[in-house]
Amino acid sequence: MSLKFGAFIPPFHALGEDPSAAIRRDLRLIEWLDELGFAEAWVGEHHSGGWAPVSSPEVLLAAAVERTRRIMLGTGVVSLPYHHPMMVASRLVQLDQQSRGRIMMGAGAGVSPADASMFGIAATDQRRMMIESLEAIVELLTSDEPVNRKTDWFELNDARLAVRPYQRPRFDIAVASAGSERGMRLAARYGLSPLNFAGRPGMVEPPLSALWAAGQDEAAKLGTSVDRASWRVAICTHVAETREKAFEQVRGGMGAWFRDYVIGTMGASATLPEGREVEAAVEAGTALIGSPDDVIEGIERLLDESGGFGTLLVNVQDWASPHQVRDSFELMARFVVPHFSGSTDSLRRSQAWVAERRSDFAAQGREAAQLASSS
Repeated sequence: MSLKFGAFIPPFHALGEDPSAAIRRDLRLIEWLDELGFAEAWVGEHHSGGWAPVSSPEVLLAAAVERTRRIMLGTGVVSLPYHHPMMVASRLVQLDQQSRGRIMMGAGAGVSPADASMFGIAATDQRRMMIESLEAIVELLTSDEPVNRKTDWFELNDARLAVRPYQRPRFDIAVASAGSERGMRLAARYGLSPLNFAGRPGMVEPPLSALWAAGQDEAAKLGTSVDRASWRVAICTHVAETREKAFEQVRGGMGAWFRDYVIGTMGASATLPEGREVEAAVEAGTALIGSPDDVIEGIERLLDESGGFGTLLVNVQDWASPHQVRDSFELMARFVVPHFSGSTDSLRRSQAWVAERRSDFAAQGREAAQLASSS
């Protein structure tokens, strides 16, 4: 199974940065990912907290479609309880048509209690509402018959999409989850793609192997299936020429993010030692930070521990400077991705073949030179 690479862009930006500048920087990053050959990029939805200026991933992705050529673009995620399912399906279908098949849909219940509170939604209702919406969206996208559903928060009356998806029978739908097996079970239940986080710095969460086991258990109960090739795993990642340089580049930003956002804004139950946030996250395996070789080793460990997955997503947290983030992705494209794609294998074989015969080839060269000089 060939490993693909992409980016999960919440997107988070430190307080004090102009939102229009931050959004344009996110678009430039997606352009850069497309130029480097990354497979996909996901953009999130947030409505409060101050650190995330994008409230509509679909609007940003529509701009990204026009700035890119090959990269697949996904909502990471649409918080389904905040939207009527007919509107979600219609917007994503339009994007799929505009992009000519480069759109993916990531679905979630909404990660921020503050967002849900502003919409008047109880946190205890979010998961139920997500499932109700997801069922309706899948039916709208795939059924040739009118859809009729009624819940306590939306109705569909003989509803059908006037425009069908460009990708047939539909675009890829991923169910995202962090810190629990619920999303994996939901993906298995409906035959969708799972998207999980390989831990988050400072938090204790189930290992990837346990999440996959939960998906298999759910699939076995319902007679469905889950496919490792469609499993996406996201983890905070930063690459520099050396481990020391990588640590130094993210140290200030990671400390501020953990102190001011994770704890100071969200009040999460997370612990990282002050001043050693980077080292602690790397040691715990909740972040991959270091040289290309360090990151390769970390990804191989994730593959071994999980049993394998199809796509590694860099969880972009904006810890380093914009220039350093771009350089990190370039180093990944140059040295990390080839290790898993095999794109440099033939070059290595060619080098080894010449090196093994270098004495013979050198002798042949000398003989040819002598003949040329004597003639």
